[in-house]
Amino acid sequence: MSDGHPRPGPPAGDGVPPGPGPGPWPYGQYASHGSYAWNEQPGPQQYHQSHLPHQHQHPESVREFHHAQHTEWNGRPPQAQQGYEFQQPYPVQQGFLPLQAYAFEQPHQDHGAAIPEPRGPVAHGGEPIAAGPEDPREPKAESAAAAEAALPEHQGRRAARLARKGAAEPAPPTRRGRRAARSADTATTGPGTADGPPRASAPPEQRGGRRAARRAGAAEAVPPEQQGRRAARLARQATPQAEGRAARLARQATPQAEGRAARLARQATPQAEGRAARLARGASPQAQRWAGLVKAVALCAAIAAAGMLVLRGNEALAGLASTHPPAAAPPQATGAVPDPGRIVQIIAHPDDDLYFMNPDLRYSISAGHPVASVYLTAGEADGVNAAPAKGAATTPDKPAYAEARQNGIRAAYAKMATGDRTSAWQRTVVPTKGGGHAEVDVLVAKPQVNLVWLQLREAGHGYADVPDSLHGLWNGKVARLESMLSSGTPVKQRFAYSKDQVVQTLVGVLEQYTPTTVRFQDPTPGRYPDTKQYTDHQDHFYGARFVQMATAAYAKDVKDRPHFAVQNYVGYFNGSLPSALDPQEAKEKLDSLDTYAWLDRQNHCGSTAGCGDLKVSAQPSGNRWTDTVNYARGTGTDWLTSDKDHGLWAFKVLDGRLAVWHRPGPVGPWRGPDLLPGTGMDPGAGAVTLKDGRIAVFGTRTSFGARPADYRREVVYTVQKQPGADGFGEWQSLGTPETADETWTSDISAPAVSVDGTGQLAAYVRDGAYGLRGRVQQPDGGWGPWERLGGEDLHGAPVTATDGAGRRMVLSATSKTVVGWAQPKPGAPLGRVTATGLPDTALPLTAAGREGGVRLWFRKPGSGNVRTALMTADDGLKVNNMTDLGGLNGFGSVTASGHVLAGRAAGGQLGAEVGPGRPWGRSPLMFVGAPSSTTTGRNMVSLAVVGLDARLYVTSSADAPDAYLAPWQPVGPRNAAP
Repeated sequence: MSDGHPRPGPPAGDGVPPGPGPGPWPYGQYASHGSYAWNEQPGPQQYHQSHLPHQHQHPESVREFHHAQHTEWNGRPPQAQQGYEFQQPYPVQQGFLPLQAYAFEQPHQDHGAAIPEPRGPVAHGGEPIAAGPEDPREPKAESAAAAEAALPEHQGRRAARLARKGAAEPAPPTRRGRRAARSADTATTGPGTADGPPRASAPPEQRGGRRAARRAGAAEAVPPEQQGRRAARLARQATPQAEGRAARLARQATPQAEGRAARLARQATPQAEGRAARLARGASPQAQRWAGLVKAVALCAAIAAAGMLVLRGNEALAGLASTHPPAAAPPQATGAVPDPGRIVQIIAHPDDDLYFMNPDLRYSISAGHPVASVYLTAGEADGVNAAPAKGAATTPDKPAYAEARQNGIRAAYAKMATGDRTSAWQRTVVPTKGGGHAEVDVLVAKPQVNLVWLQLREAGHGYADVPDSLHGLWNGKVARLESMLSSGTPVKQRFAYSKDQVVQTLVGVLEQYTPTTVRFQDPTPGRYPDTKQYTDHQDHFYGARFVQMATAAYAKDVKDRPHFAVQNYVGYFNGSLPSALDPQEAKEKLDSLDTYAWLDRQNHCGSTAGCGDLKVSAQPSGNRWTDTVNYARGTGTDWLTSDKDHGLWAFKVLDGRLAVWHRPGPVGPWRGPDLLPGTGMDPGAGAVTLKDGRIAVFGTRTSFGARPADYRREVVYTVQKQPGADGFGEWQSLGTPETADETWTSDISAPAVSVDGTGQLAAYVRDGAYGLRGRVQQPDGGWGPWERLGGEDLHGAPVTATDGAGRRMVLSATSKTVVGWAQPKPGAPLGRVTATGLPDTALPLTAAGREGGVRLWFRKPGSGNVRTALMTADDGLKVNNMTDLGGLNGFGSVTASGHVLAGRAAGGQLGAEVGPGRPWGRSPLMFVGAPSSTTTGRNMVSLAVVGLDARLYVTSSADAPDAYLAPWQPVGPRNAAP
C-alpha cells in the first residue's frame, strides 16, 4: 500500500499496514541457479520478537551457516563485508534443513525433483497423481448385511483398498493357505462378500497365500512395458478356473471398479511379486497352489479390466457424437497436486501484500507452499508511527518507522504461518545482483516462508511529483535511487541503484527462488476520469513495471529455470468496487491487518521502534480493502477450447510467451507446453473458433521502448495456420485505443472476442476512460478503427457471446450494475448501451451462448455465491430469471460448460458443481488466474486450470445431470527447466 500520502477512503496516514511476504535465500538452497553470499554483519541474527533487534540470539533449534570467505558473486568483485558463501549444493547445518527435507501437508509432498512419486492414476504425461480422499458419499459395509447390500461398483473399490492394505508381516506357514484363500475370495467378490453372506474361515494352512496376494497388490507403479510382460507371463500360467473367475469379475465391474483394477495392476512391482513368491515358497503345497491361483486371478482380472478400458475408450468415441448422454459414472476420487510450486511476491510497500494479495497469500502459507515476499521500498513515508489523530505530536523518525512496519509484517506472517505472532525469525544480509545488500528473514518454524527487504526510498505520496522515487528513477528524473535502511536491519552499508540495477537485483532474486508463480501489482491502474489522478499509488504501479522488466529479463537470460506464470492484483481501486469476499474470509484478512497494526501496543517484539504500523491502527481495514480482492489481469475463462475432431487446445501465458497444450482427438496423448515465438505477453489469453474452423488466440502485449514514454500495451492475436494443425501464424497487432501511456497509464482490459452468425469477428476492450471500444474485422480480412461504443464506469474486462440467432452481445460490469450491447441482427453494428437492471456484481463476469440467449454468470458481493441470469435480445436486451446457485464462497471467475460449473472456493482450491442442485465439491488444486472449460462433442465437458506450479491440469465429465468429474491429471512432466 502507500505511505503518508493522500489516497481514496479514510485517511491512513503515512504508512499502510505492511503485507506479509516470504523471502530469503535459504529458499535458494534448492535452487541451482547461482549462489548468494550471506554476509556476516556482524553475523546472522536470530531475531525473536521478544528480543532486542541487535541481540544475537541463537535458539538451539537453529544453527548458523558455515562461514566462508566471499570471493565473488554472479561475476561481481568481492564486497567489503565478509559473508557466508553458498555454492551448489548449498552446505547446510543439521539444525537448518534444506527445504526439500521439510514435509509439507498432504496432498503436497515436496518440491521439484525431490517429490516422491505418488501412487494412483497415471497422468497424460505418464506421471501418476496421488488419489485424493475417499468420496464421502461412498457407502460403507459396516456389517454382513451392509456387505450383502453393497453395489458391484463398491466391490471393486473394496478389492482395491484391500489390495493396497496388504502389508502385514509374514504369518506362520500353517496360516498361509487360509490367507491365500481369503485373498482370492476378496479379489473376486469384494470383502464380505457382496454376492452372499460372509464366508466361513478357511483352514489354517490356507492363510499365508492370501497375505501373499495382498502384498502383491500393495505395490508401487512400474513402467507399462513391465506390466504388459508380467501380465502375459501370468496369463499363460492361469488355470481355467482362474480365467472364469476373472471373466465373472470383469462382467460385474463398473467403470469405476475397472479403473481401480487397472490402477492396481499398474502399481504391482517386481519387489512385491518377489515377496509374494517367497511367502508362497514357505507355505504348504496347498497354500502354494492357492497363491498361484490368486496371482493368476489378479492378473487375469487386470487384463480383463484393461480390455474393458479399451472398449470404454471406443464407447467414449462413439458417445462424443451421440445425441444420448452415456450412463453416469459413479463418484471418482480427485487426484492430488504433486507439486505445490514456488511463489515469489514482489510488492512496493510492507503492507501491499496484506491488503491486496490476501487471501491468496494466506492460502499459500496455510498449504505449506514455499513463499518469498520481496519489498521494494522501506515504506518509511514521513517517519511518523502514530495514528492520524496523534501524528502532529509525534517526532518523525523514518528509519524507526520503517523498522516498526517490518516488525508488523513479521508478526503478521508469523501468525498466518504458525498462529503465534512472536514466532522467531532469522535475519541476515545478502549481497544483491545490483551491487547493494538486502535483508533476508527466514521464519524458523516454517523456513519455507521468507521475507526479502530491498529497502529503497519510497515516494511518500500517491501521485505527486517526487523525483527520489521509483517513478522518478523509471522516468530518468534521477539517475540513482538511494536506500533507506530501517533502524533494526542487519544491513549497515548504504547503497544506491540505477534503473538497470533495480532490474538486475530483481532478476537475482528470481534466480535464487526459481518461482513457478510470480505475483505483483497492477502496472497499468489508470486514472480517475474527473481528477486525472492515479487510481493507485505511484510506487505500486511503477514498482510493478520494474518487475515486468525483471521477469522479461529473467525469462530471456536465465535458461536453467522452471516455467513461471504471473498474477497481477488491483490496488487502491478495490475500495470503489463491490466486495468480493464473504464475511469469514474478510475477517481472516482483517485479522492479519490487526496484527500488523499493533492494536494492543504490547511490546512483544522487544523493539524501541514499535511492533507494528500505528498509522493504520485507527482503521486497519483501509478503504474497505480487507473486504475484497481482485485480479487485474488473467480473469478470462475462454482459454480452453475444442476442435471439430474433439481435440482439446489450452492457451496460457508462461514466461511472457503464449504456451499451447494440445490433445489430438478425444483420447490422444497431450502435448505441451509449447511456447510460441514472441515475448511480452500479459497474463490471460482468450481463444475463439473462426468460421473456417481455425482457432484464433487474443491477448495483450507490453513493450517498453527506448524511452520511458514508449511504454505500451496493445491488443495482439495469432491464428492457427490450418484447422487442427499445431502451427500458428505470426502475432498481429490491433494496436490500442490509448494515444499515450501518460494519458491513462495504458489502462486497457483484456480483449473480449466473438464471431457472430455471419462469421464476422470482433474484439472489444474497456479503455482507460472506463468506456467500451471495439474493432470489427472486414470481409477482406482487414480491421476497422477502434470505435467508441459508449458506457461509463466500466470495470474489469467485458465479455461477449452470441445467442441462438447468431447475434452478438457484449456485457460489462460497473460499480453498481451490469450494462450490455446487442446486435439487432447478425452482421449489424452493436446497438446502444443498455441498462440490464441487474444488481451490483463482484468482478469478473462470464458469458456463453445458452438456451437461445446468452447466459451470464457472476458472484454475489460479500458472499462469493455464484449467480446466473439469461440475457435475450428479442425486442431489446432483457434479463430473465436471475438465480442464486450457491457455491463454496471464494472469489474470482466462474467457468461454465454443459452441467459443469467451477471457480475458486474459499481456501483457494477449485470448487465445482456437476449438475444443477448437486452439492459443490472441492478439489485440492490451487491455481493461477481463472479456470476454463469447454464441451467436447455433444456429451463431454473438459475442465482445466494452471496450478501454482505453472503446470496444466485437466479433468472431464459426461455432460449428464448425475455425472462426476474424473480424477485431475497433469499434462507433461513436472515443471523444471523449460
